[in-house]
Amino acid sequence: MRFEALNRIWETARETSHDFRASTDVFPVVDVEKLGTTLSLKEQGAANGSLNRPGQSAQSLDETEQRIIAWVEAEKKSSYQVLEDQFQTFDSRLRNLDFEGQFGLIRQANASSVSDFKAEVASGVDELHGLRRNLKTAEDEMVDFKSRHRLQRAAKVSSKAAWGFKVALIVFLILIEMVMNGSFLAKGSEQGIVGGVTEAAAFAFLNIGSALMFSFFCVRFLVHRSFFLKLLGLFGLVAYVAVALAINIALAHYREVSATILTGAGAEVMQRLKAAPLGLQELNSWMLFAVGLMFSLFAFIDGCYLTDPYPGFAGVQKRLDAARSNYIDRKLDLIDDLRDIRDEHNGKIEEIIRDLSMRRQETAAIIAHRARTAGLFIEHQNHLERTANTLLTVYREANRGTRAEPEPAYFSSGYQLERLMPVLQTGEEWDDKVLGERIQSAQAELTQQIKRIGDEFESAIEKYHKLDNLFPESIIGTTQAA
Repeated sequence: MRFEALNRIWETARETSHDFRASTDVFPVVDVEKLGTTLSLKEQGAANGSLNRPGQSAQSLDETEQRIIAWVEAEKKSSYQVLEDQFQTFDSRLRNLDFEGQFGLIRQANASSVSDFKAEVASGVDELHGLRRNLKTAEDEMVDFKSRHRLQRAAKVSSKAAWGFKVALIVFLILIEMVMNGSFLAKGSEQGIVGGVTEAAAFAFLNIGSALMFSFFCVRFLVHRSFFLKLLGLFGLVAYVAVALAINIALAHYREVSATILTGAGAEVMQRLKAAPLGLQELNSWMLFAVGLMFSLFAFIDGCYLTDPYPGFAGVQKRLDAARSNYIDRKLDLIDDLRDIRDEHNGKIEEIIRDLSMRRQETAAIIAHRARTAGLFIEHQNHLERTANTLLTVYREANRGTRAEPEPAYFSSGYQLERLMPVLQTGEEWDDKVLGERIQSAQAELTQQIKRIGDEFESAIEKYHKLDNLFPESIIGTTQAA
C-alpha cells in the first residue's frame, strides 16, 4: 500500500482526542463506538469469555463492566457540574437585570428631575431679571435724552456694513489724494512721482484728518439745542473753511516753489502766502488746489454722517440696542437650553421605557433557556443510560461468543442509571405577571414624568415672558421670540 506511514498519520489526525461527537451542545453526545474502542470492550469480552469469566453463578458486574458503569457515572457527575455552572450563569444574568434597582432609580429620577428643571428655570429667571433691568435703564436714558433735547425722531446709527463703507471711503480719499498730489508735486522732486507721493503724504493726512476732526468734534454742535454749543459749532465751521483753504493753497504754492528751488521751499511758501496768497502762476497749481479742497469737502461730509449728527444721540441708541440685544438673545438662549434639557430628559425616559421591556423579554428568555438546559440534562442522563447498556451489550456479546460455559444470569438484565434531578433556585425571581404589572406601572410613571417636564417647560417660557410685564410702559416685542 502506497504512503502507508503517511496514511497512518492522516488517520490519527482525523481521530478525536475524546469519546464524544463534535457538537456545540451543552451536553455532547457520547460516541459509543469510539468509547467502546477506547475501553477495548470486544477484546476484553472475548478474552474473559474464553476463560468463562464471569462465572455462571456471579451476581455482580466484573471489572470491565464496572469500568463502563464508572465512566458513565463520572460523566453524569461531570454533566451535573456543567448544569450547576449553567444555572449560576443564568442566576447571575437574572441578578444583573436588577429590576428592583431600576425601579428605585426611576422613583428617584421622578422625584428629582422636576426639581432640577425648576432650579434651572429659576436661575434663568434671575439672570433675565438683571438683563431686563439693564434694558429698562437704557430705555429710560433714551426717553430722558429725547425729552431734554426735544427730539422726536429715531437716532441714526450706521450698520456695520455702512460704517465699514464710510471708513473705506476715507481711506480711499487719503490714498487717491496722496497719489494725485504726488503726481503734481513730482515736477520738482528729485525722485519723481515716488518722491512726490512721499512729500504729499503729510498734506493728504493733514487735509483729510483736519476735515474729519472739525466735522466730527465741532461742526456737529450746530444742530445742538444749546446756544453756546451752537456757537461752538459755528466757530468750528468757520475754522474748518479757513484751515481747508490754507492747507490746499499752501500745497499749491509749495508745488510751484519746489519746482524752482532746491532748499528753503517752506520759507518761500510762507512769504508768498503773506504777499499774494492767490498768486498762483500755473493751471496745475490751481487744479491741485481744487482737487485738495474737493477731497477735504468729501471727507468733511463723510465725517458728518459717520454717526447721528446730534451729539450723543447715537451713543444712547447704541447702548439701548446693546441692552435690548443682550436681553432678547439671552432669553432665546435660555429657552433653547431648556428645550435641549427637556428633549434630553425625554429621550432618556423613552430609552428607559424601551430598556424595561427589553429586560422583561431577556428575563423570559433566560428562564426559558434555563428550563431548556434542565430538560437537556435529563435527556442527557437518558442518553448515558442507553450508552451504558449499549456498551454492556457489546462487551457481553463478545463474551458470549467465546464462552464454553453458560453466562451469568445478570447478563440478561440492563443497567438503570440513578438520576440526578436539577434543583432550581427560584425564590428571589420575579413572577412574570407581577413583573409585567410593575413594568407597566413604571412606564406609566415615566410617561407622566415626560408630561410634567413639558408642563414645566411651558411654565418657564411664561415666566420669562412675564418679565416684560414688570415694566408695562416698555414694550420691546419679544413675546414672539419663543
